[in-house]
Amino acid sequence: MPGALWLLPVALGDTPWENYLPATAREAACRLTHFVAENAKTARAELKRLGHPLPLRELAIEQLPDTLTPADIERLLAPLAAGHDLGLMSEAGCPAVADPGALLVRRAHELGITVKPLIGPSSLLLALMGSGLEGQRFAFHGYLPAREPERGRCIVALEDESARNRQTQIFIETPYRNSALFKALLANCRLKTRLCLATDLSLPGERIATRRMSDWQRGAAPDLDRRPTVFLLLAD
Repeated sequence: MPGALWLLPVALGDTPWENYLPATAREAACRLTHFVAENAKTARAELKRLGHPLPLRELAIEQLPDTLTPADIERLLAPLAAGHDLGLMSEAGCPAVADPGALLVRRAHELGITVKPLIGPSSLLLALMGSGLEGQRFAFHGYLPAREPERGRCIVALEDESARNRQTQIFIETPYRNSALFKALLANCRLKTRLCLATDLSLPGERIATRRMSDWQRGAAPDLDRRPTVFLLLAD
């Protein structure tokens, strides 16, 4: 019988596993010996945090290549055909959500492999839950363009789409560019548009704040430097 593909959520930062995982998810991860990870180093740190009973050197941990080919997918899923259960781990949060691991899950379904998603932290859902913005209609856009004028045009288009569809727009940025994105939002969005900044989710420094752009402009700039942040926008 082929093994099952287990989707293992990973901590959003350095915090005890009890703060973000149910015991059943931790127990499932600790039963596995074969893993595919977005980042092998962080996967080892996570398995150590979970208290995996085997020495880390005895675990088979394969890292996802930057460009995932069909041959890579077959190779990474090979333990399943050999009867081993396989754990898929993101670098942080839930695997296969805004994550290259989704292609492995798709192929597992094509092969008739059982897929077992486990409960754990998702920065996108935590941010949406805490934002107070539209939770019935939303879209995640990943990273916006890093340079102008493309970034400004993208922000305006997302704001127009939000107003037209009453849709929350969700996006992220490399932490060291957070402040630049915040300034671009202030420069391009309407004063009545609401912006939520969800920073350091599930960590001791967590802060979630939703304000209209006019209020963000009047206040002091938030401290976003090198702090993982989810941006959420809703236009009237």
